[in-house]
Amino acid sequence: MTTKNQCSKSFYNMGEVEVVAGSYEQIVFGYRVCPSEEEWRIEPVFTHHAHTASLSAVAASEQFIATGSKDETVQLYDMNTRTEHGALLHHSGTVSCLEFYGTSHLLSGGEDGLLCVWSTKTWDCLKTIKAHMGHVTSLSVHPSGKLALSVGTDKKLRTWNLIDGRSAFVKNIKQDAQLVLWSPVGDKYVVVMHDKLDIYSLESASITGTLTYQKRISSIKFLKNTLLAVAGDDEYVKVYDLLSEKCICEFRAHENRVKAMDSFLIDELCVLVTASNDGFIKLWKFNLEVNFIALPHRCYRFWSNMLLYR
Repeated sequence: MTTKNQCSKSFYNMGEVEVVAGSYEQIVFGYRVCPSEEEWRIEPVFTHHAHTASLSAVAASEQFIATGSKDETVQLYDMNTRTEHGALLHHSGTVSCLEFYGTSHLLSGGEDGLLCVWSTKTWDCLKTIKAHMGHVTSLSVHPSGKLALSVGTDKKLRTWNLIDGRSAFVKNIKQDAQLVLWSPVGDKYVVVMHDKLDIYSLESASITGTLTYQKRISSIKFLKNTLLAVAGDDEYVKVYDLLSEKCICEFRAHENRVKAMDSFLIDELCVLVTASNDGFIKLWKFNLEVNFIALPHRCYRFWSNMLLYR
């Protein structure tokens, strides 16, 4: 699942954002979120039969949606024209993770252990890196665009110099990691291994803290540089302050386990989007500018009639 600011910054200020989700049924769904003071409207915008197998990854830029699948392809969808834009064929195995850097590049990782860097101008594969001996399970691009992190099923955390496409640092970890994510500022990153989350400092490349969740962690999302939302194989979402390493907010988000999360900002509000096997996508509003409130003060939900990826 991903959230997408459809057009320019001015359009974003008008309060229209699109939520895009992929399903096991090979289909991508798009919903427009139209906030107002009285009631938010959520409208279906498109459905697109993107793949011949279940989806495994979704990413969005200002113009394009990229989806990965077990059919070994990356499919592109132009949000400006609402048309298919082609397919990227390079991986031999499930495409497990995708991430855009701005409007210039797309990174893809797969079960073949490859990390690919694509130009969004020509859609040429600029670099192919053998990132891991096993599967690439997650990747994250630094806010500067100069570095990327990847984790895989070889018990390694790798830092990549995206300028020359070479490995900058390799760290052996005790378990296979499932998720890795830079903070919005880029001074720290987090690595998820089953029910444990390690917090790393960029400066020292060492662990500064560890969080333990009650279940396997399935999704993480920074709400701000020191606030991290965590969801796992249960119905709850917890928000942690990474400075104190304490949970400052916990709420039951769904009837079944939370499978994916994303977020976007509208004025002073942070909106967390959650999706679950219960068939609902939900939007939770937080005010981050004042003191962080104990619970989200409003929830909007809509039936998605699907099972989400991941």
